Amino acid sequence: MLVDSHCHLDHLDLSDREGGLGAVLDAAQARGVNQFLSVAVDMASSRSLIELTAKYDNVYSSVGVHPLQKTVQPVPRVDELIELAQQPRVVAIGETGLDNFYSNDTIDWQRQSFINHMQASQQTGKPLIIHTRDARDETIALMRQHAPAGGVMHCFTETWEMAQSALELGFYISFSGIVTFKSADQLREVALKVPLNRILVETDSPWLAPVPYRGAQNEPQYVREVAQFIADLRGVSLEQLARATTDNFQRLFQIPA
Repeated sequence: MLVDSHCHLDHLDLSDREGGLGAVLDAAQARGVNQFLSVAVDMASSRSLIELTAKYDNVYSSVGVHPLQKTVQPVPRVDELIELAQQPRVVAIGETGLDNFYSNDTIDWQRQSFINHMQASQQTGKPLIIHTRDARDETIALMRQHAPAGGVMHCFTETWEMAQSALELGFYISFSGIVTFKSADQLREVALKVPLNRILVETDSPWLAPVPYRGAQNEPQYVREVAQFIADLRGVSLEQLARATTDNFQRLFQIPA
């Protein structure tokens, strides 16, 4: 069994998909992908995903505000994150973090939002989902200072040194379809070094479809391509990689097998 540890089911374009989201999930399950974590990007999606997960017994969600916002919203309050995190099937806080690549003009807002998410994680005991890009030192420094309740560096694209620092803080490292891209040699080196008991796989769908689907809308079923690529890279079977990443997912997010 595989899991898609990070997707955005509410952002899929289902206009031409007969059967809608149910058909997307069925297609994934037909390929052995049986659990899904749909991740919030703002307070509105944090609330709407709670309604979505109520319809499917194998879909879970998070609450949080992505660091990249087209218009700067109020910094999410710790108390409102905690309140939403108490809802059924909410298993994580985030995604949150720092991004100096696309949006360094909002770094002060991002920093305070990140801190508030970490405090919510600490107070609820729920793991944190971190997005980070071009902010390695500050991201790790704030993680050390505010000690969230573990979590995952999602869609990881940074260095092995940053991965080591995150691992030392109890975090998992998640790989998306980017690891299959021709230009991702450095990332593949990281995927070789992360301990098997700390790896997750994800799609980040509807974005970042892996080879050979690059350029198309990504879907949860394509996490199988990510897993197969990493299994081949590490010289293990798909079954072994799937078992490890599923166990890691269920352990981190406290989800029943």
